[in-house]
Amino acid sequence: MSVRTRRIRTTAAALAAAAGVAAAAVPAAAATAPTSTTPRFLEPAELPPHPTSPWYAGPVTAGQPDPLPVCVGEALPSIASHRSYWTEYDTSAQQITVVERDVQRAKDFAALLRKDIAGCAKKLMEQDPDITASQKYYGRLNVEEGAHVYGLHTASAWGSSDIGLFSVGRDGRTVTVVLWGQMGNFQHAQVSDFKTTTVTAVNKLY
Repeated sequence: MSVRTRRIRTTAAALAAAAGVAAAAVPAAAATAPTSTTPRFLEPAELPPHPTSPWYAGPVTAGQPDPLPVCVGEALPSIASHRSYWTEYDTSAQQITVVERDVQRAKDFAALLRKDIAGCAKKLMEQDPDITASQKYYGRLNVEEGAHVYGLHTASAWGSSDIGLFSVGRDGRTVTVVLWGQMGNFQHAQVSDFKTTTVTAVNKLY
């Protein structure tokens, strides 16, 4: 089967960091993070179900994603690991995990990510006057040390409309971010499924 791995436009759909990038094409010896030091990542079947396509996944890769995902990218350290996911259509996702040196640093990092997400819509509109952005907070999930879920919608002057979901969760000194994006608006956000995915992701940390 020919899998369509086209990048989704930058704005809200870029929150998945164009998960269609050919991550699987990166040589495994150079890109795959050591399994002994890497928390478990989501499997494709654990993503919010797509109505007409399976999910596909690249390898777990050491380092920051390239390109950096919107809203959270600037805060990501070089010690991050990530995995990209995509469907045959304009839906993509990404998980990024950081193992900090101690619990306090992990708490501080998770708080920084949540702060960046909370201010993301305003920042996007300041950076690009052709973009209109709005966001929602979907609450805290009771898993390990907790996870928080957010939604972001962007619309452009040229007619694009993208919806994205973010979550930030922590287990001890490990922080994970899950991103999901597609064309659409808040009505198209699979919030309930995404919360389930987030709980799974945090439970799979150490």
